[in-house]
Amino acid sequence: MKTTGGQACIELEENVGNNHSCEEAAALLSAEGACDYVLVCRNIEDEQESESHKKQVAFIQQLENKGFQIASCVYGKKTFYGIRTPKDIFFKYKYLLKVSDSCNWIGDLRDSVSEPTRIRVAHFILFNTYLNNGEGLKDLLHEHVFETTFSLHEEEKQKELREKWARWTACFQWQPIDDVRNYLGEKVALYFLWLGWYTTLLIPAAILGMVVFLNGLAFFDNNPVISEVCDANTMMCPLCDKKCPVWQLSETCTYAKVTHLFDNEGTVFFAMFMAVWATVFLEFWKRHRAEYVCKWKVFNWCEEEEELILDVVDNPSCQPQPYLHSYLRSTLVLILVTLMLVLIIGLAQALVVFRVVATVVLSESESAFLSEHASTTAVMLGAVLHYLTITIMTKVNRKVALYLCNLEKTRSFAATETSFTVKMFTFQFFTLFSSLIYVAFFLGRINGRPGNYVRIAGKWRLEECHPSGCITDLFIQMAIIMVLKQTLNNVIEFISPWLARWYKMRRKTGASAGCRPCEEGGPAPRNWIRNYDLKDVDAFSLFNEFLEMVLQFSFTTIFVAAFPLAPLLALLNNIIEIRLDAIKMVSLERRLVPIKTNNIGVWYNVLKAVGVLAVIANGLVIGITSDFIPRLVYKYRYGPCANGTATHLHCMTGYINNTLSTVSVSDENIQKDFLPSQLNYKGLNVTHCSYKDYRNSEDYTYTSQYWLILAVRFGFVILFEHIAVIFKFIAAWFVPDVPLKVVNARLEDKLQRLKQELRNMEHKMMEE
Repeated sequence: MKTTGGQACIELEENVGNNHSCEEAAALLSAEGACDYVLVCRNIEDEQESESHKKQVAFIQQLENKGFQIASCVYGKKTFYGIRTPKDIFFKYKYLLKVSDSCNWIGDLRDSVSEPTRIRVAHFILFNTYLNNGEGLKDLLHEHVFETTFSLHEEEKQKELREKWARWTACFQWQPIDDVRNYLGEKVALYFLWLGWYTTLLIPAAILGMVVFLNGLAFFDNNPVISEVCDANTMMCPLCDKKCPVWQLSETCTYAKVTHLFDNEGTVFFAMFMAVWATVFLEFWKRHRAEYVCKWKVFNWCEEEEELILDVVDNPSCQPQPYLHSYLRSTLVLILVTLMLVLIIGLAQALVVFRVVATVVLSESESAFLSEHASTTAVMLGAVLHYLTITIMTKVNRKVALYLCNLEKTRSFAATETSFTVKMFTFQFFTLFSSLIYVAFFLGRINGRPGNYVRIAGKWRLEECHPSGCITDLFIQMAIIMVLKQTLNNVIEFISPWLARWYKMRRKTGASAGCRPCEEGGPAPRNWIRNYDLKDVDAFSLFNEFLEMVLQFSFTTIFVAAFPLAPLLALLNNIIEIRLDAIKMVSLERRLVPIKTNNIGVWYNVLKAVGVLAVIANGLVIGITSDFIPRLVYKYRYGPCANGTATHLHCMTGYINNTLSTVSVSDENIQKDFLPSQLNYKGLNVTHCSYKDYRNSEDYTYTSQYWLILAVRFGFVILFEHIAVIFKFIAAWFVPDVPLKVVNARLEDKLQRLKQELRNMEHKMMEE
């Protein structure tokens, strides 16, 4: 390639551009409409006869053979090819849609197609065009024969979407979903439709979560359990070895107050509500989706038919890609997935070890504050480390999931995307929740007792639950991870496109010194340069947004019993997330390939699975992690109100003392766990200390109260889950999947289409 007369736009020597000059070709594209796609490659004088250059020319020639119109433009060291799809391809596409089983084309075949359709068809043909050696565009991009490829933003529609939607001042306005669909395609439009619906239904959940929180706050000072902790003189056993001394229960007064905010009677009702809310959300989402896909005439759209139609349009002699299945590959993938999950769970256990060691180190610190709050500080450090682990493992999980998808040899990109989604979500779910599951269901229950502590490597004691309960530890973990994840993700999402564009502009400034933009080519080439400077997107760009939101949905529902404010945080985040994603897709990133669909794909099944897990997890959190059941048993079986005579006392009076067991430090088994210096409190030698458990003081066996509480715990979990499941089934049955107006509209459409076909047949018969 070469430039003449200092012009930036040039004509390719090898008949590229349908024998038009660059100016003529660009003018032709501008007259008929913007080009559908742009290819970019390097343009270096010394490489004119290189293998890469020959492949560039050969690929362009293949596109010309298919009737594509092509204009070229040189800018600095880059060559841009503007590509426009011939009209006859769209006529064939529309005709095959009309005669297909799903009948996706409604209207006259002479009608023009929308730009999203043009881009989608052009994208399919480009990536299914091959050189004589079998290499396709994907291979050429991997070999750097072409640097990149992208579709163009339309300046007028881009400006319109910015005014209506993609701006911060529109945070509390309804989204123009139809305009989004007409610009970015059905798949992106359904993502924003789902995200908007999810955000809207978070409002009642966030309000109720606030009510539960404020309910705990309102009875803060009148709660007898809190008063008992704050006024207690009970000496508690050391929480760690060596430097941890005995301590008074009253020292954890603040901790007990915080626990009550998230572990009160309202939590049970809220957890039940959120379990049903997840089902209601999905049921109403199906109705909401049906209204739009019916309006967009894609209700009966079939992904497989669309793929076959595009194959036939591109190559009439094509053969269908067969479905394949290999038990050997499936077994290998299953084994590798299991090994990956074992690794992820192992990392969660490493976090447990970190917290144990951190507690010991902090308790031995010279700082009085750190030594006194060693356990809480270790939990917070563990949560921060957990977040860093999540960030690193996200990249590892992505690479492993892609590798496993390649092993499976999936039939199409849609099948690959589905397989990748399931694997990536599974890996991310275990990465995020393994540590939380340990805190919720194992922390403080496998640590042993004084004289018989469970130790890691025979050295470090496992963590203990606080006398006020383990639910606060779970709350701290969730709050830190959720706040950090949402805040940092949003900051990175917004800043990274700006940094990418700044970097490109900086490189371009140095590379194109003394070279003018492609103004001779008219407005189209200038738009090519502007779009090239935007951040690149790939096939999984929208997947990343879905994954982020579905994981947030998991946080909001699965352990909501421990964190009633989670829906509120999710609501605030989503209000920002909608506009952030809109601004990114419209202004900061290259245009996504508009993909046709009528649902959110496998994500719906993932959300259903999360809804089931929410019922199980919340039942277990309330039944096992929370102190709701022990308080209930004490109130009606062991407390002052159990026999109905002590009316002058609060029914929970004496509850804390009832949950503690006492040991004598003179016992030889006890003495081996504690040093004499640990059993000294302000100069006084302690003869007895207490710990949270239900054990006899003589032989340390479990009391009958322990077994009663355990039985009630499991009974409650079973009852909770059955009630929640019944409500879920009732909600699913009560709410029809498709609104009646949609059913009637589809019926009317079918009738009108049949009448039109009958008139066409009669007209042809009369002509004959």
